[in-house]
Amino acid sequence: MQDTFLDHPLLTNRYFYPWPNRFDEPFFVEGEGFRLGCRFMKVSERLPTIMHFHGNGETVSDYLGEFEQRIAGLGANLLLAEFRGYGMSTGEPALTVMLDDVHLVVKASGVPSDQIIFFGRSLGALYALHGAALYPDAAGLIIESGLADPLERILVRVAPGDLGATLEELQQAVSHYLNQQAKISTFKGQVLVMHTRHDDLVSVSHAERLYDWANEPKELLIFERGDHNTILAVNQEAYFDAIQRFIQRLT
Repeated sequence: MQDTFLDHPLLTNRYFYPWPNRFDEPFFVEGEGFRLGCRFMKVSERLPTIMHFHGNGETVSDYLGEFEQRIAGLGANLLLAEFRGYGMSTGEPALTVMLDDVHLVVKASGVPSDQIIFFGRSLGALYALHGAALYPDAAGLIIESGLADPLERILVRVAPGDLGATLEELQQAVSHYLNQQAKISTFKGQVLVMHTRHDDLVSVSHAERLYDWANEPKELLIFERGDHNTILAVNQEAYFDAIQRFIQRLT
């Protein structure tokens, strides 16, 4: 899928920060004219698989090592999904065109959808929630520092006229492709929403809205320390404890 306004080159340039890097043992996902340089750490086929989508200022490499080992220790496999143009991926990133990549990653993984936990951080929440909407029978959904209303963040970066759109046209495009309320309300699996109260980029109100829209069973965890980019660093033990409880409730 592709939208004229949401995939406009100006918005893409202001929203995405792709840069190349390399790491050992990439898990490549082939697309039409591009490939995604992901990473797949398999502990056991009997365990659920966390499918993680990072933020727009990160790459898969940021989650290698300690994050992988912590997740493995909690009893889950981990597939770190990469965006087009980032890390070892080819292609060009764009908001809506990359929604199609979620299915590609799931298909390439070979993991049954009922064993997948979609996990999205920041902008990655768009793709994790899209996965949850595509696979409403998935085991779980974790949203960390995620967006409830992408239009709010888009309008920080561009005015509708910059994209050749009216405000109404841009609202309609976001509602059609990136309707977080509609997507999360169709999901029937377990949901965990994490955020910091003092997030300086994405207001905590986004977490509260996502939690309100989600079906039970669900949990909202608001950290009193940290901000958008330090939530994990300053809340590490509580952060992973919450994920561990989440995984344990699935078994």
